[in-house]
Amino acid sequence: MLPARNSLATKITGILLVFFVVALTAIGLTLFMSWQLQGAAAAINDAGSLRMRAHRIDQMLWRANASSLAEPLAFADRLRRELDDFERVLDELRRGDPQRPLFIPKDAGIPRDVERIAQFWKTRIRPVLDAILLEPEPGRLTSNLVEFDHTVKSFVTGVNDVVLKMERSYARNTDILRASQVSLIALAVIGTLVLIRFFFVLVIRPVSELQDGMKRMEQDDFNARVPVLASDEFGELSEGFNRMAVHLQGLYGTLEERVVAKTQSLAEKNRELEILYSIGAFLREPNDVDGLCQGFLERVQATFGARASSARLLDHNSHNLCLTVQLGLDESFIIREAVLDCGDCVCGEAARRGSSFVCEVDRPSALLTLGGCRLAGFRVVSATAITAGKQTLGIYNLYFTDMRPLSESDQLLLETLGQQLGIAIENQRLQASGRELAVSEERNLLARELHDSIAQGLAFMNLQVQMLEDALDRDEPREARDTLAMLRQGVQESYDDVRELLVHFRTRVEKQDLGMAIGATLRRLADQTSIATDLKIEGDAAPLDAESETQILYIVQEALSNVRKHANARSVKVAVRRGVEGLVVTVRDDGVGFDEADRSAAAREAHIGLQIMRERAVRIGGKFAVSSSPGNGTEVRLELPRLYKEIH
Repeated sequence: MLPARNSLATKITGILLVFFVVALTAIGLTLFMSWQLQGAAAAINDAGSLRMRAHRIDQMLWRANASSLAEPLAFADRLRRELDDFERVLDELRRGDPQRPLFIPKDAGIPRDVERIAQFWKTRIRPVLDAILLEPEPGRLTSNLVEFDHTVKSFVTGVNDVVLKMERSYARNTDILRASQVSLIALAVIGTLVLIRFFFVLVIRPVSELQDGMKRMEQDDFNARVPVLASDEFGELSEGFNRMAVHLQGLYGTLEERVVAKTQSLAEKNRELEILYSIGAFLREPNDVDGLCQGFLERVQATFGARASSARLLDHNSHNLCLTVQLGLDESFIIREAVLDCGDCVCGEAARRGSSFVCEVDRPSALLTLGGCRLAGFRVVSATAITAGKQTLGIYNLYFTDMRPLSESDQLLLETLGQQLGIAIENQRLQASGRELAVSEERNLLARELHDSIAQGLAFMNLQVQMLEDALDRDEPREARDTLAMLRQGVQESYDDVRELLVHFRTRVEKQDLGMAIGATLRRLADQTSIATDLKIEGDAAPLDAESETQILYIVQEALSNVRKHANARSVKVAVRRGVEGLVVTVRDDGVGFDEADRSAAAREAHIGLQIMRERAVRIGGKFAVSSSPGNGTEVRLELPRLYKEIH
């Protein structure tokens, strides 16, 4: 920041203030001199009027003497007024009057001469006139008139001398005033020239230099520089322009290198994007964990030109890194480092911190605590964590036999690839867990259905076989034939249950065809029994996922199976209503119905089927309800809401 005394604003303000003070002083002096001259002119007029008044007093006396004073008192009164006016003017001339203005000049002894005139009037003329005022008789006037006439002439001569001095002083002061005015004009001209020069030097020339510099810069002349003419704001602008010119010259000189560097950077970014896209596309393909790691290592090793690579997954129970997949490693290395503790060497450090490390084997490093890489002949080793979220799943290594430096961007790319591999492995694990859970749930449902249908049937037939043996032992053929008929009926019912289960579990909903699958189930029910069926499908909406539609079909099949076994119905109606709010399925029969408080064997079997349907509904996030009473049939209702977010 510039000092205040060097700033352009300070300089301009200072010189303008100087000219303002000079001009104000000159104007003030001119006004003062004009005021003094005006007072001197008034003094000259009053002094001249004293001559006139003295002559008039003298003439009054001569006329009064000639006319023999017919009215002496009136004459005395007029003379007294004239004397009072004379002395008033004389006193005002002596004292001066700033209000008029009126001033006697102070040079050439004029004040002393005025005092002498006033004293002459007071001692020589006024006593004579006072005597006349006391005795205004013609004889008295005649005796004093001649002497008074000579005295008045002497007084007038003195006044005339003073007036001449005043006039000379006035003329001299007028010449001074005129000279001052001429000087003021000259000062204005000189001041204007100085201001023009000042602004030219401090403003116009620096601006012109900057304009010339900018024009040269527009013409790609980066050697353009502007002179720093002063240490003010324009000086700072000039220095800033020169710094900008130097910077632009440097940029222009290295422009080609910068373009090459940017092009290389863009090519590197494109390469990284291609690597990420290629490996990401591979990791999205269905594969097991070993297959994912194998394909991942092949691509990463080829991309970075590594001699070998390996993937180690973390055993969270033992906190060991177990070698899972490798490419290019010899047998001895695999044996030595098949299992590493999570705190050992650079691999354990990468797993512990969840980041990437690059180490040169020949240089001492606190991270390289094992010598396996050195024995294998590797010179550079990278260890990168395989992560999913905040969880470390393992690490993968790249081994180089040459001094291949890996930049920060390379390490960042390796970490990103490790995250992609970790997400893919975690997805595989989640999918496997999901499949296992689905199989387990389906097996549980199958086991319950087998237990609640076939197992009970087999238990019933076992009891009948015992009864048959007992009847044969007692040699009662009629009872044996009845028991045998019961056995035949039980076998047939178990056979039908098995066929129904096989049909249920082999049935799958074709893509976007839930209605047709329900229709086929109803037709099969109508073919096997005398029950009339009806299907009504309303509305339209986006299809559900395959799992949800399959479970809905199983629920409908179970409801129809209960109708066939327990309802003793003449007809059954199935309604499917679709909409943006979700899916609603109802199965309504006109059978005998049931009482939920009924604890009979048939009721328990029906209740078990309802429980299975309820579990299937909960599995897909639906709501299941049953409405029934004895003699009024049964209605099974399934609601599957569609979750969505309102967009504002």
